[in-house]
Amino acid sequence: MEKLSQQEEDAMQAAWQKGNGFIREFLEAMPEPKPPYTTLASTIKNLENKGFLKSEKFGNSYRYSPVIQEEEYKKRFMSGFVSDYFKNSYKDLVTFFAKDKKISASDLQEIIKLIEKP
Repeated sequence: MEKLSQQEEDAMQAAWQKGNGFIREFLEAMPEPKPPYTTLASTIKNLENKGFLKSEKFGNSYRYSPVIQEEEYKKRFMSGFVSDYFKNSYKDLVTFFAKDKKISASDLQEIIKLIEKP
């Protein structure tokens, strides 16, 4: 799955938050600074073309809804990221963050507890 641009991710965050909606509703759900309406409309159309959103016509407008849920996107993106940068080794990923002091010993202990949970 391709990585979304920051602009596309922002639009998808609004779509995931709303569940479904019109461009104006997505715009209202976005944090400041909000993009111009026309920019968001173009981004939404691109996301539809890429298969991330689907549309349903209501009069002269379209209501959009996510095709891919947020968790699914995260899983696919992270799998690709780990594959591309860490030779498909999650151990190497955690080691990278531990060496760079981006993850603490207590964080690692929590992760171990999650792994060991029955």
